[in-house]
Amino acid sequence: MHVNVGWRAAALAVLPLAAGGIAYVAIPGVPEALHRALAILTTSDVTEAVAALRDYLGGFGIWAPVVSAALMVFQSIAAPIPAFLLTFTNGLLFGWAWGAALSWSSAMLGAALCFWLSRAFGRPAVEKLAGGSRALDTADLFFERYGSASILIARLLPFVSFDIISYAAGLTPVSFRRFLLATGVGQLPATLLYSYLGQSVTGSIRALFWLFSITVVIAIIGWLVGPKLFTRPANGGIR
Repeated sequence: MHVNVGWRAAALAVLPLAAGGIAYVAIPGVPEALHRALAILTTSDVTEAVAALRDYLGGFGIWAPVVSAALMVFQSIAAPIPAFLLTFTNGLLFGWAWGAALSWSSAMLGAALCFWLSRAFGRPAVEKLAGGSRALDTADLFFERYGSASILIARLLPFVSFDIISYAAGLTPVSFRRFLLATGVGQLPATLLYSYLGQSVTGSIRALFWLFSITVVIAIIGWLVGPKLFTRPANGGIR
């Protein structure tokens, strides 16, 4: 599906990409810094990755929040990188409150950019950015199953790809306002928790991440299935 969008909105989606491309080509040191960040963020050991990312961001001094935000937006658009690594590290570097604010706002910016890129250029371009059609096909089924609640549900599930849902939402008639509200509310609990854990602990990050994921999954299943169980006719049962 392709939803028509005005040229101003399309320009707002393209300009940040153009600015990033120019910076990558024209500013010395940017390519090397980006490649180093990607190497850290794709490290298999989560604890090691967070420690390395802390040192990496800390090396930018007062510009560390800007670099962190840029990496969050970048991973939202084109890179299959787990955003929770940045959220943990922001909590570790800036404290849970400022770290959460930085992670939440930069993730919102990345989500908005994905939404408008999708809406401006349509599915073929999105498939290239998302790495193929399979992920979008899965997202389509998710939207078909849960309708307008899909965005909120997906944001509450830490293992659901953040950028794929943003891209997929842009291909639907859902309004940007509704998309932004569901994204902001849905990602807030995980952002606050990961920021707090990042400030407090670093030794058991992987275990805590999966514990939180499992808890959220159980809550979502209960929310979706519970009402159906209680509204099922009680033929021959206790009334």
